[in-house]
Amino acid sequence: MSSQITLLFHKPYGVLSQFTAEPGSAWDILASWIKQPDVYAAGRLDADSEGLLLLTGNGALQQRLTDPRWGHWRRYQVQVEGQISAEALEALNGGLVIQGQRTLPARARPIAPPADLPERDPPIRHRLNVPTSWLELELREGRNRQVRRMSAAVGLPTLRLRRVAIDLMDGAPPLSLAGLQPGQWRQASGAEQERLAALLRQAPRHPSGGGL
Repeated sequence: MSSQITLLFHKPYGVLSQFTAEPGSAWDILASWIKQPDVYAAGRLDADSEGLLLLTGNGALQQRLTDPRWGHWRRYQVQVEGQISAEALEALNGGLVIQGQRTLPARARPIAPPADLPERDPPIRHRLNVPTSWLELELREGRNRQVRRMSAAVGLPTLRLRRVAIDLMDGAPPLSLAGLQPGQWRQASGAEQERLAALLRQAPRHPSGGGL
């Protein structure tokens, strides 16, 4: 049954997290890539972001995955313009005021360029006199363009952004992008479906929190 199916999709750059085209939009949509009926995005990635997107036909699961009270950690790899300083990491980890609201504490650390990074079409812009760096950033909220706004707030404009994992519960392996090339998707494995089912039986981690 489609209501029991959960898909893991490696959303490419330039694709909206929806099946219906927007009038006048040049962005692609999920219908070009996923032919499985009656599944819907649980959460979103902006069109200019890449990476792991979950889709499900289970309305209760979709609500649980996007409700900020459950506070799932989401892991991002972020290419930024400039060099990452200790002060920038401290600010990201401690929380920033974005659009008048403080973000929840994050987990931020510098990383080497990902070895499995696919080519992007179009490629990012390069300025010869400005270096770029890579940052791993984990958030448990998903406000509008939050990663980009946070990196800009500490003087590190985002050039490329991809979500690589979603942590459903403490002590269990996350759902990840591993093994999926841009545009590829697969059904959740039996073990992953069990973790998703267990998620529906859990109490909220946080009484309240930032919106997704």
